[in-house]
Amino acid sequence: TPGAGARGATTLRRGSARRAGLLAGQLRRLVTDAERFLGPSPTHPWYAGAVLLAGRGGTVALHEPIGHAVRYERYDEVADAGVELPPERQVPMAEDTVFDLASVSKLFTSLLAVRRLERGELELGAPVASYLPRFAGSGKAGVTVVQLLTHTSGFPSWIPLYEEPTHEARLARIWAQELVAGPGTAYLYSDLNLITLQLLLEEVTGTPLDELLREEITGPLGMTRTRYNPPASWRPKIAATEDSRPPWAGLDRGMVHGEVHDENAFAMGGVAGHAGVFSCAWDLAVLGRTLLNGGVYGGRRILREESVELMFRDFTPEFPGDAHGLGFELYQHWYMGAMATPRSAGHTGFTGTSLVLDPSTDSFLVVLGNSVHPVRSWRSGSAPRVAAADRMARAVPVRPRTGRTAWFSQMASDTTAVLALPPLKLSGGGARLRCGLWWDTEPGADPLALEVSAGGETWEPLAFTTRRRGGEPSEHPEGTAGGWSGRVWHELEADLDRWRGSRVRLRWRYTTDRLYVGRGVYVDAVRVTEGRRVRFDERRPGDAARIEADGWVRSSD
Repeated sequence: TPGAGARGATTLRRGSARRAGLLAGQLRRLVTDAERFLGPSPTHPWYAGAVLLAGRGGTVALHEPIGHAVRYERYDEVADAGVELPPERQVPMAEDTVFDLASVSKLFTSLLAVRRLERGELELGAPVASYLPRFAGSGKAGVTVVQLLTHTSGFPSWIPLYEEPTHEARLARIWAQELVAGPGTAYLYSDLNLITLQLLLEEVTGTPLDELLREEITGPLGMTRTRYNPPASWRPKIAATEDSRPPWAGLDRGMVHGEVHDENAFAMGGVAGHAGVFSCAWDLAVLGRTLLNGGVYGGRRILREESVELMFRDFTPEFPGDAHGLGFELYQHWYMGAMATPRSAGHTGFTGTSLVLDPSTDSFLVVLGNSVHPVRSWRSGSAPRVAAADRMARAVPVRPRTGRTAWFSQMASDTTAVLALPPLKLSGGGARLRCGLWWDTEPGADPLALEVSAGGETWEPLAFTTRRRGGEPSEHPEGTAGGWSGRVWHELEADLDRWRGSRVRLRWRYTTDRLYVGRGVYVDAVRVTEGRRVRFDERRPGDAARIEADGWVRSSD
């Protein structure tokens, strides 16, 4: 749980990978992987530059800028090319470069709403219209506060509020907006949820959102480089975003630099519940560390621990694949990569930003890129985020259950890795396979199969059970395992008595699809017995040498 093992005392400091309990080589590869996306990805760069920050516990083991914060003067739509500034006017990325967070701003709005829950000023199940009566129009009377926070209100993804000339006209458009799904019947990510939440917070508190942010989050946590509407003095340290012009943008603003990129947030004066916050990597890491601590940092508590639990708890189990806490997205491989677990929380922003927190390993990853510089059409997908998260997950070592090494499937996508035992003659009764098993795979996509063959030509599933220390046994009647196992070792046991008198082969087959992977599979201390007789024991050098590995490697971590 958030805060476990680090009850509020943990603050951030720079340190080595070893001090953080991470693998230095994997962090170095995280940087080199990220640098690949400065080039064609596949046609244009995914970003002009980025700041990468990764750590575990209280140690920031990686804080690395790459590329440029400002590279282009404008976008040439005829050539589909960025017109570069002269080299002397280009601005390299720096550790303290400030970014337009885009939708990562939603986390701050959500956190402020959860603080209102603590004070009894909001109720999750209360209708939004009980606080904002005009919201009830156009069939929205049934929308509740929790549905805003979890994107289950039924709102469309967005509407062009920037087309309206006044604040009152924008409000009228929100009040008149109809739902596209019944409240609570669908998960539909929408900026309107957080814009409405902003209106609700400002109504309940009588305080503008930017003041709430400063007074209740950034001030207490010492996040001095996080705010709405950064002053002009910050501009030299801010990453540029887009040459914003129709037809690809809703407003004609030229190269946006130091102002919010999102058109609706810009029309709202730069302060919006869904976008508009500017921040740097270190400040975002402080926010992440605060939540992993259970709501406290440096002796300043901004949330109760049970409130943090609400932000990390899945409120949308009826919508598989769209797990959502209060504000946070959960278990999303599409940008969390192998850091994704049922408890992993995070968010992305359209400008190329992301934050991922993994309470299971007490680790955090910040990727801030300017991926809409010079134009939004150059970026697609989340490949750099996934690549960084995969490396960060691999940087958290998995120690063998026994001995110095275990068999590791590795983390390649679109592959099949096979680990096979030599042929074994089962002459007596009571034959059983036992081994240690650790797995974390993309759920529903990347299965681990245990298989048996009596002749070596055809294979069939071998049912097995697994049991973690102190836990109840889990049955695997189809001979497969996948998804989340708690990232702890399990004891695997399989009954081989059906093949008495046969010469059999056993193998583990791990198959991944082309999209995402988990942390992988480890197998250790393989042993086949018949009663008291040992047929195979991996700890015997002669037996270990007969294991056939295709795609699996011996690993100490």
